[in-house]
Amino acid sequence: MNRIFSPLCLALSLTALTGCGLQGTDNDKDEQTPVERKAETPAATGGYDDPRMAAEPEASVRDGKLSLTLPDGVTQEMLGDRTAEMIAVQVMLDHTAHAPGVIDGFGGGNTDSAIRYFREANGMSATGGVDAKFLQALFDETGGDVFRTYTVTEKDAKGPFKKLPEDFADMAKMDALGYETPLEMLAERFHMDAEFLQALNPDADFGKAGTKLVIVSHGNEKVPADIAKLEVRKGEGRLVAFDDAGEIVASFPASIGSVEFPSPSGSMSVNTVAPEPNYTFDGDKQEWGPDGTFILPPGPNNPVGGTWIDLTKDGYGIHGTPDPDFIAKGKSHGCVRLTNWNAAALAKVIEKGTKVVFA
Repeated sequence: MNRIFSPLCLALSLTALTGCGLQGTDNDKDEQTPVERKAETPAATGGYDDPRMAAEPEASVRDGKLSLTLPDGVTQEMLGDRTAEMIAVQVMLDHTAHAPGVIDGFGGGNTDSAIRYFREANGMSATGGVDAKFLQALFDETGGDVFRTYTVTEKDAKGPFKKLPEDFADMAKMDALGYETPLEMLAERFHMDAEFLQALNPDADFGKAGTKLVIVSHGNEKVPADIAKLEVRKGEGRLVAFDDAGEIVASFPASIGSVEFPSPSGSMSVNTVAPEPNYTFDGDKQEWGPDGTFILPPGPNNPVGGTWIDLTKDGYGIHGTPDPDFIAKGKSHGCVRLTNWNAAALAKVIEKGTKVVFA
């Protein structure tokens, strides 16, 4: 969805805290025969390909050049101006600790930033771009798996999906601020731009169980657990994680403050984490928005998304967003805004007391 919120994070009420191998053969027989493999149902695999039956990697690197095999039924014409190289680079980066943001096949500032940080983390100069050394290192780390298939499940189709109101007063009356459409839900789950998902599946009914989709092989949202410090790099639009030795171990594109509502400066630390926060807006304490106080329910389309990492400076935090396409392209009202999937992954490993420096 493209609902752009500008939440001043000085009024957040936290909810309760919480937060392809192959089967072998029978080696005891003189003649080895393949073990019969029964493909799992979409329900058993959560809709994804059975990993044992997944296709060979579509991307390959030879002599410093990348080639990409498109899935059956997908043509370059369907991709429009998207390039095979950029699709592969974004997808493979999504499997590393240096997030490219939303995968759209076009690239841009977030992808360029992820490329720089991946290069540095792998002992290359930051300015080399997508050269032969970069492509080989990226392929060596990720294996070149770019596309998968996914079958829409009964649970996916069921939703619920509801058109969300624009006014806080009406939002506050809802049980949850969930997804408006199956397309929105699936695109976010696969870390994809909705238009890219549609381009790969032009005739698909995203809300019908049994619909088979071509998707990208998005990352598993794992973040290194040895994070000793987070640095909010305002000028780069990037949140960077360091280990105890001062080495960069992860980085994420981020929307960080604005001219009108700048982010703070200096150091603070992580206070606590709320995986499913509600959002309290008090018009008497804000310089924007309606009069009155409204408590907006949790959900991925909550103004702070699906995760809130509270910082020790009152009212400031690291959080998700209802608009992943705008990360590091739009501004926040002082906080650090990530994609919902990056915020959730970070929240799983970050510890209370972790130092956070705004630079």
